[in-house]
Amino acid sequence: MSSYLLIVKTELPGAVAGFLSGDESGSWYLDGRLLLLITSVCIVFPLALLPKIGFLGYTSSLSFFFMVLSIFFSLIIIFQPSSAYAIPTMAFSFLCHTSVLPIYCELQSPSKSRMQNVTVTGIGLSFLIYFMSALFGYLTFYDKVDSELLQSYNKYLPHDTVILTVKLAILFAVLLTVPLIHFPARKAVLMLFFSHLPVSWICHIFVTLALNTIVVLFAMYVPDIKNMFGVVGSTTSTCLLFVYPGLFYLKLSREDFLSPQKLGACALVIFGICVGLLSLVLIIFSWINQ
Repeated sequence: MSSYLLIVKTELPGAVAGFLSGDESGSWYLDGRLLLLITSVCIVFPLALLPKIGFLGYTSSLSFFFMVLSIFFSLIIIFQPSSAYAIPTMAFSFLCHTSVLPIYCELQSPSKSRMQNVTVTGIGLSFLIYFMSALFGYLTFYDKVDSELLQSYNKYLPHDTVILTVKLAILFAVLLTVPLIHFPARKAVLMLFFSHLPVSWICHIFVTLALNTIVVLFAMYVPDIKNMFGVVGSTTSTCLLFVYPGLFYLKLSREDFLSPQKLGACALVIFGICVGLLSLVLIIFSWINQ
């Protein structure tokens, strides 16, 4: 969640400055941390308080619309007259596993085939958006592209209307995604630490406020989004994408250990561990060298 809010902290001041004509540097409304705090309190926290993830389906659809809008304007822009972070960032980008169980529970007539359709559709749309953003971002800047694509556009066209529109679309999409990720996190905390207590709004609000406070503080004080994506992608994302699914299959399956399915699960676990450790070591060495 902090990774998404870090985008807000980085991009929102530039979006606000784009609408101003003079030099307003030093103003409170250009302070990324203050703007992050305001948007978290006014948008993220109220949405995160919602008791069911189904309520967030409307905001999630709106978020997807904003992402599609940003891709559309990126195409307009392109047609006008570092390796250690790559795999962790891609792993983080497709990390939707934490929301699977809550979404499954709120499906009408939940079934394996219905959940499979939801999964394929969600990941397919995400891949299409990521691919278009990466392709046209690279075709615009080649090896000069920044770790955050919008920063690259902002350097060359700081007050361009199309760039500002894209920024605002991305910011709204990110803000509306945070409550969706917050739901399974709050559910896990409640089950781990407060399962012995009766369900109450006091506990619900307390956990929501505590989680939002933690992620906002992380987003405020992490200097570069690349570091956040790299560390989270090489640790939690690789575990959730590769290691845990393989371990769960090995634990639950009754097939022979030398069966192709179990050997594939073992390979998935080993691949996840190796990729995660290697990426994390390379990231730490890049920090030391800097």
